[in-house]
Amino acid sequence: MSLLTFLQQPDVRDRFNQTFQKPKLTQTPPLLAPPLTKSYALVGRAFDYLLRFQIKAFNPHAIERGWVAQNALHFLQTNSMMRLYEQAYLFVTEAKEHYADFLKTQQVTDTLIVSALRLAKLEAIYRSKKIDPNLDQILDEDIADLKALLAIVKPQLFTSPEPILLNPTFDLASLVVGGADADLVFGDALIDIKTVKEFSLERRDFNQLIGYYVLVKLAGIDNAPPGHEIKRLGIYFSRYAYLFVFNVLDVIDPQTFPSFLDWFKRRCDPSGLLDP
Repeated sequence: MSLLTFLQQPDVRDRFNQTFQKPKLTQTPPLLAPPLTKSYALVGRAFDYLLRFQIKAFNPHAIERGWVAQNALHFLQTNSMMRLYEQAYLFVTEAKEHYADFLKTQQVTDTLIVSALRLAKLEAIYRSKKIDPNLDQILDEDIADLKALLAIVKPQLFTSPEPILLNPTFDLASLVVGGADADLVFGDALIDIKTVKEFSLERRDFNQLIGYYVLVKLAGIDNAPPGHEIKRLGIYFSRYAYLFVFNVLDVIDPQTFPSFLDWFKRRCDPSGLLDP
């Protein structure tokens, strides 16, 4: 299971829908980077990596953790898929080298984009536990799609002296829901990256953001500085180069939220791992 799977449980979904009112998008920005491929999920994951690479380049103080894609190496090795393991190990090694070069030059190359696509494939293997026998096959249109997405990134949206955490996790709270890692913490905002064609705030995406916030309240954020608080939640619509952010207090009632938090904890942690 994972946080997303947990949130799809009927009783959990219904409780979220009844408790939290989804905010409205007040603007309709133009679609700046229409899809150039049908590899929607793959391109979306690869862009997550590339945007975080860029954010680290913009903000050297940003705190990183190990790539989720690297977890696929353990999965492949323990399941005795040694040919794929060796191929994946090579791809991860190359990706580290290309990423290090990018941080020095801040020049996005085709080799960096190819590495991001391979990391995305490995992450999909880890999350789904389904094997992709074509790790080395990269489509030109996927590369072109990612180039178009990167070309519209506005550095000013992602540059700040405030704390920045890339792909953060939530200590034991990530464990009790079967796995949870957000895309980005930027100052007091927790931001998810969505590479989708339609500009709309879907209920499942809003629930996901609230789910992350609940995990923060239950166990905090790994590597966050002392006293750090999440006060805003948001989504970066990458095909629109648009960052939508809203205040937590606009969607959460401080009077009723503690009882919701108690329910969530009982529902996801019946064994009491999160108990003090």
